[in-house]
Amino acid sequence: MKIIKKFLREILCYLAKFAHFLLKVHFSQTNLLFLQTVSRYVREMEKITEKTIDIDEILRSKMGPKAKWIPSFLVSWLKRTIHQDEVNAFLWESRDKIGTEWLEACVEYLQMTLKIEGKENLPDKNDGCLYTFVSNHPLGGEDGVALGAIIGRHYDSRFRYLVNDLLMNLPGLAPLCIPINKTGKQSRNLPAMVKAGFESGNHLLMYPAGLCSRKQSDGSIRDIPWSKTFITKSVEYQRDIVPIHFSGQNSKFFYRLANFSDKFLPFNLAMLYLVDEMYKNVGKTFEVKIGKPIPWQTFDHSKTPLEWAKFVQDKVYEL
Repeated sequence: MKIIKKFLREILCYLAKFAHFLLKVHFSQTNLLFLQTVSRYVREMEKITEKTIDIDEILRSKMGPKAKWIPSFLVSWLKRTIHQDEVNAFLWESRDKIGTEWLEACVEYLQMTLKIEGKENLPDKNDGCLYTFVSNHPLGGEDGVALGAIIGRHYDSRFRYLVNDLLMNLPGLAPLCIPINKTGKQSRNLPAMVKAGFESGNHLLMYPAGLCSRKQSDGSIRDIPWSKTFITKSVEYQRDIVPIHFSGQNSKFFYRLANFSDKFLPFNLAMLYLVDEMYKNVGKTFEVKIGKPIPWQTFDHSKTPLEWAKFVQDKVYEL
């Protein structure tokens, strides 16, 4: 059991590093730290090939001689679960696309139909202001891709994701990502990385829950309580907040596994199934509701930052 747990941790860490970050930022002490972190990822990246994701090679490189002790049925299960062949085919076919263009290719590949309500609430791209866009995170994959495509097209790719790198780091997405790792050694640099994101001349798209939605005790599918960072930093950098609600949900199996993993495992096992869930949602229609911007001055001392975070989260679910 210990070998399997170690194996799963290695896989999660490796999948988290499938990106080569080339983020355009202004040079400051904070941004230099950011670029150093990015460079560390770059050195570990492999070039996109027809077999970018190779589970057998991952095992050999990460576990050495111990890899032979991993049961073949477990290796086959992992390949099927992450859809190794299908993902590799798409990554290879879309290797010439990056940023918003890559996101739009993903939307087309996944045959997503997006019904957008409130698009007029997106602030004008030439108003000279920077905004923080926040959304619920029901799916863990398609929602991030779709919102990125919408916002990226509206703002000429002048936005960045401020998200956990374990969820969002994929080839082609790299130029739009600010990698936030809440665990391990990099977690010590988390405040500086967040600061670099807000200091950049880009709009930010955030998922304050930090992970995809969970099934609640009343049977509803909803994010866990949002963190307060998007409130405190938006106020500090005087960014209005634009609330967005994205429809959709994953399978019942996913929510059962996620709840079990959250309670009994030291790592997020459900994350391994996000790609499988993505393929289950191919061809579906999703509703995207964009609310009116909330002025940063709203978030005064009448509530704590955490209470304001709940206020915005509730606003999102009212859309």
